[in-house]
Amino acid sequence: MNTDMRWLKSYPDTVKWDAPLALRPVWELLELAVRDYPENPAIDFLGHKLTYRQLDSLVARFACGLQQLGVRPGVHVGIYLPNCPHYFIAFLGVLRAGGTVVNYSPLDAERTLAHKIEDSETDIMVTLDLAAFYPKMVTLLDSTRLKQLVVGQLTEFCAEVSESQAGQLGPAAEVAYNETCHSFGKLLDNAGDYKAYPIDDPATALAVLQYTGGTTGAPKGAMLTHANITGSCAQLEAILDSSLEAGQERVLAVLPPFHIYALMINMIFSLRLASEVYLHPRFDAETVLREIAESRITTFPGVPTMFIGLLAHPLTSQLDLTSLKMCNSGGAPLPIDVQQRYQDVAGCALREGWGMTETTTSGTFTPKEAEPHPGSCGLPVPGSRIRIMPLDGSDQELPVGERGEVCIAGPNVTAGYWKRPDATAEAMTKDGFLRTGDVGYMDEGGWVYIVDRTKDMILCSGYNVYPRTIEEAIYEHPAVEEVSVIGVDDPYRGQAPKAFIKLKAGAQVFDFAELQVFLESRLGKHERLQAMEIRDALPRTPVGKLSKKELVEEERQRTATISAG
Repeated sequence: MNTDMRWLKSYPDTVKWDAPLALRPVWELLELAVRDYPENPAIDFLGHKLTYRQLDSLVARFACGLQQLGVRPGVHVGIYLPNCPHYFIAFLGVLRAGGTVVNYSPLDAERTLAHKIEDSETDIMVTLDLAAFYPKMVTLLDSTRLKQLVVGQLTEFCAEVSESQAGQLGPAAEVAYNETCHSFGKLLDNAGDYKAYPIDDPATALAVLQYTGGTTGAPKGAMLTHANITGSCAQLEAILDSSLEAGQERVLAVLPPFHIYALMINMIFSLRLASEVYLHPRFDAETVLREIAESRITTFPGVPTMFIGLLAHPLTSQLDLTSLKMCNSGGAPLPIDVQQRYQDVAGCALREGWGMTETTTSGTFTPKEAEPHPGSCGLPVPGSRIRIMPLDGSDQELPVGERGEVCIAGPNVTAGYWKRPDATAEAMTKDGFLRTGDVGYMDEGGWVYIVDRTKDMILCSGYNVYPRTIEEAIYEHPAVEEVSVIGVDDPYRGQAPKAFIKLKAGAQVFDFAELQVFLESRLGKHERLQAMEIRDALPRTPVGKLSKKELVEEERQRTATISAG
């Protein structure tokens, strides 16, 4: 057996690593769903349903409307929307019109949005008539290269919005429609006879510019081709073919669609399976639990903080959640304790995978038939290869079990960074593997273990210390709900770990000395904490993952203040 593909021995009989992966234009996924399940519901939004036939018609008409505004190959259209039907229609409409989608986060600062608009060459922006969305884009229309806005109304695809739902989304804004601000609804006022632009090679046709988180420096646009997106979708299909049934699944979508994980799992893969997608603008534990029980949801993708929130809610053990076939956690490492407790309480296995923007979300998977491998994020997905390479940037693959940088190659891996050949060259090995920036190792059976991010690794007295190792140990404390560990300056060790902790509701507060005693048998001497801080809440990214960069900046400023004093 090829030693660099040792995971093949661990593959279940139901999954083939060399399964054929259909690389096609993205819009063909909708065409296939309409062909096979035209009257199946595609979207349920605030109680209103759209069938696949209706969705297809709306997409065709929106594509035609966009082309009347000048969208064609080479034109970049931004999408600045929450979870709503407008996102599905806009995303697929832009691609059918021949354009390229640029995803924008509603939680980005204005200057970050301006940077992405200029860098990505976005000319048109699709948004919604909410006070949290529209006014910011009006400002950017005057101060950036943006030429036109397309503004939808929340009530265009639902009969009404309840008071609680309106509270989740915020108040509406007064929209001034004019020659540069167009109505989403009016763009749909046509027969849908858009001009088709065939794609000869999906591997070179740019579909989406998906900006990285920008944890260091300005965000970079990962170029995702039509083949990247449909290839990743085909990988998911190969993995889950025996678990899910086309035309029968009900997916609960609460993750924001601008994030690559949500885009792929909640929208693209749902299109491939002709699933019914229940769109929720925000995550609320009680609302999610009641929706699962009442609508008999079969699939719920989330991030670790969501499953932690569900575990903390009493309804998790009270409601009937037996309709769930699959719960998947992505976007961040899943604490082992959370994984085990969720399965015990909810009765559904919580599977973990690993991926990133640059891998179009797919990278590893955990087969449902597999024996538990605590701490592992799974095996390489079909068609992709993973190697562990030295952290110094050299190209010699490391032996089994040795920690290094996780590198990946496959049809799901980005074509590179937009207008950044320097960053593309830096991220790629000589033989085409992407350097992910994740620290991990692979065992003899091909199981991958992500230890940390290279930028998060703490160097203590010359030893590499991985925050996730410390976080896993702290999560074992019965009072801890969430924890983030970062490196802080230490005059003796150079750097030392500091833990920021959120306690479970009603839990007994403990002090630092008590935590040190608890961790004594769980961590090595080089991993010992320097300090801890208990907080009511921890910083999060727009998708709900715990975020460390705010904590790092706070500590940097605190250290600077002390030094100045």
